[in-house]
Amino acid sequence: MDNYIPKKEIQVLAKKTAREYIDNFGEEQKEKGNSIGFFGQVGSGKTHLSIAIANELMKKNIGVLYMQYREAIMKIKQNANNDLEYAQELNRYKNAKVLLIDDLFKGAVRSGYVNDADMRAIFEIINFRYLKNAPIIVSSEYTARELLEFDEAIGSRIIQMCKGRIVELRGQELNHRLFG
Repeated sequence: MDNYIPKKEIQVLAKKTAREYIDNFGEEQKEKGNSIGFFGQVGSGKTHLSIAIANELMKKNIGVLYMQYREAIMKIKQNANNDLEYAQELNRYKNAKVLLIDDLFKGAVRSGYVNDADMRAIFEIINFRYLKNAPIIVSSEYTARELLEFDEAIGSRIIQMCKGRIVELRGQELNHRLFG
């Protein structure tokens, strides 16, 4: 977390929100609103902060499972014809102590690349965790509003799970790859 160097005020807020989440993790763990989300601009540090949170939680012996969205969805769908393997793959993500979903819907929405199987799988994971009050750390290049517009059932659950801990990073000037 220390090597995340914010350049803009919103990035200062993102780092502060991440630090507070780590420091207070456990107090609200079984309640709704026990998750955190970083949404918006590519290259603004969303993944960096998400992984930093995961690393800090693991230092506290709290298990975190990393889920790279595109890769995980492809693997889940590869097992769609085998009920047992499909369920086992979904259950890994459903039952993780903390689930870090990195780059949710990466490239899928704008390109039209997402399909019903993608949506069904991610809904199963999100809905299960929502009902069990199981925390997620989520990053996405889409804003909360865009997630709602894309799929209200998934988006609204994520927003409620992250309530009070949603940071939206907007503006190309935040992309450290372009303006680092």
